[in-house]
Amino acid sequence: MVRGFKDRDFIRTTENLFFCVVGYMHPKDRVISYLRYLPNPAGKWGNNSVRYARAMPSYTINYLLKNIEELKKNFPNYVFYSNIFNTNMSAVPYNRIKKHYLPENRLDEISKLANRDRLQERVIELATLISDKSNVPLSYIGVTGSILINIHRQEFSDIDLVVYGKNNSLRVKDALLSLYDEKKNNVEKLHGNALYKWCEEKAKDYPLTFYEAKEIYKRKWNYGSFKGTNFSVHPVRLNSEITEFYGDKIFSPMGLVKVKATISDISESIFLPHTYSLKRVVIEEGEKVQDIRNVTTYESLYGGIFKIDDVIIAKGRLEKVIDKRSGEIYHQVMVGSLEGKGTEYVKPIIIENK
Repeated sequence: MVRGFKDRDFIRTTENLFFCVVGYMHPKDRVISYLRYLPNPAGKWGNNSVRYARAMPSYTINYLLKNIEELKKNFPNYVFYSNIFNTNMSAVPYNRIKKHYLPENRLDEISKLANRDRLQERVIELATLISDKSNVPLSYIGVTGSILINIHRQEFSDIDLVVYGKNNSLRVKDALLSLYDEKKNNVEKLHGNALYKWCEEKAKDYPLTFYEAKEIYKRKWNYGSFKGTNFSVHPVRLNSEITEFYGDKIFSPMGLVKVKATISDISESIFLPHTYSLKRVVIEEGEKVQDIRNVTTYESLYGGIFKIDDVIIAKGRLEKVIDKRSGEIYHQVMVGSLEGKGTEYVKPIIIENK
């Protein structure tokens, strides 16, 4: 699969910084991504010769803001202002790329290792189980995160898989839901203390109550536990599914809004950015416009959790969208903007007031 930079690939820079690629729309000279790991003798990842630390304790907007400020100070080449998204972004210039890590290649490499460590063995077991259950070939599955760049630690690293293609991802979703229901093969949803901890962390990191976090987790299909190791699964587009490119649309900010709306389409909600089409939109706070088409977010917490006709409430950045290909102009709500400073969300209306 000859391809460019895709969501959840990793990049190693000339300074041995590790960036995680975000989405599929990148300028001609750089790759939009965020700093994930950096060399640090006190870091928990890596081995005895080279240690790495996480750049952010958790992947939230408040920490991303700090991350960008640190990059500006220490590695200014990795921050730029996008005239397309009209915001500051972190990105790796092509001339700073030392290596491009592809999740599908790494899974294949691990499968061929003569001596796998315990976590690598678990990765192959889980990927094979999902492949067998879903009838999705292993060649369409990859591994990302610390395992991709080979700095994982068996004691605490999670397993983060990717699945290439919409149809493949939906088959994997069905397979995982079946595995959860069967309560065998050591694949299960978080429960007990693990679920409590997950909800507690989300309530601390996002503008959600513990109850709201628990409700959101109930709706998530792609985060669970395998033989006691937490895992996640993330859909990634095939080449043929990438139809929008950097500069095709311009996104202009119009302040923060809060809306109540009904979901009308979820076909783009499993990929980053997670986009839900809307109907019956009521603007409760912010500028009153008539043509809000969708809510979209780069926060993976909210990906793929709603169904058609769910009623949601969302707070985010109101954006005027100019589609340069068609000439259309409309509006959307972007949840997870830097301007929102961690106050933005999208959640089911049924739990809004509890």
